[in-house]
Amino acid sequence: MPYFGVHESISGGHENAVYAAAAHGFACVQIFSKNSNRWVAKPLEPKSAQKFREALTQTGLIAPLIHDSYLINLASPEAEQLEKSRAAFTDELVRADVLGVPNVVMHPGAAKEDTRENGLRRVAESLDGIFASLPETNRVRVLLETTAGQGTYLGSRFEELAQIIEFSSFKDRLGVCFDTCHAFAAGYDFGTPEKYDAVFADFDKIIGLDRLCAFHLNDSVKGLGSKVDRHAHIGRGELGLEPFRFIVNDPRFADLPMYLETPKGETDEGDWDVVNLKTLRDLIK
Repeated sequence: MPYFGVHESISGGHENAVYAAAAHGFACVQIFSKNSNRWVAKPLEPKSAQKFREALTQTGLIAPLIHDSYLINLASPEAEQLEKSRAAFTDELVRADVLGVPNVVMHPGAAKEDTRENGLRRVAESLDGIFASLPETNRVRVLLETTAGQGTYLGSRFEELAQIIEFSSFKDRLGVCFDTCHAFAAGYDFGTPEKYDAVFADFDKIIGLDRLCAFHLNDSVKGLGSKVDRHAHIGRGELGLEPFRFIVNDPRFADLPMYLETPKGETDEGDWDVVNLKTLRDLIK
């Protein structure tokens, strides 16, 4: 059975996200390591990291994942933003190491007025420089996330993620997180068995299924190829239930963590996270 997780707030302490995910019945958790809309944060205190690690032990949650700040753009052609992004992403990997989180997921960024290839090269060069700058003990892996492809944002095609990996000198430190909403919005149709098989055959050929380390399970408010990143509750958007049924029953992905990033809140059916989790579990044969 897949390991279902959820994104939780670290308000009041990183450990609170772990307890919240466990209380809702999840097996893993995704967090921001700091305020996602700020460049700089205070260094993590050892006591805070210890509480987070203890919460994981107490709850039995596995595969904690950090999502990097939305401000970071390692593809930026603008010197000031690129410098800030590199410093901020270095901090993300340091914080992950302190917390004992093995993976950080990130959006590759936007090329802006530059070419897409130059943007992809800058992402790889940025990551290489960051990896090289860290102590050998920091072995946190970076997961490149599939994106919706709005504007000049990179990573909406499998080929672009493959290029970043190819350009990098630290290929062993790179994996991929497949976001269902983003891939659908980018134009990947996996709504029938045949189309599902074709999409993941392409992924395997272009990137390699061995690099697929996690899923973000989100339905989409907008339609196929819309290039709009707006998440909907499972089975209640344009994707519908079938793509999720295929994923959660695919034996190739049985040991992968799958994190919800669906909207928070309450419904007549209860807490939305609990409702979405039940929907996913009910799809498992």
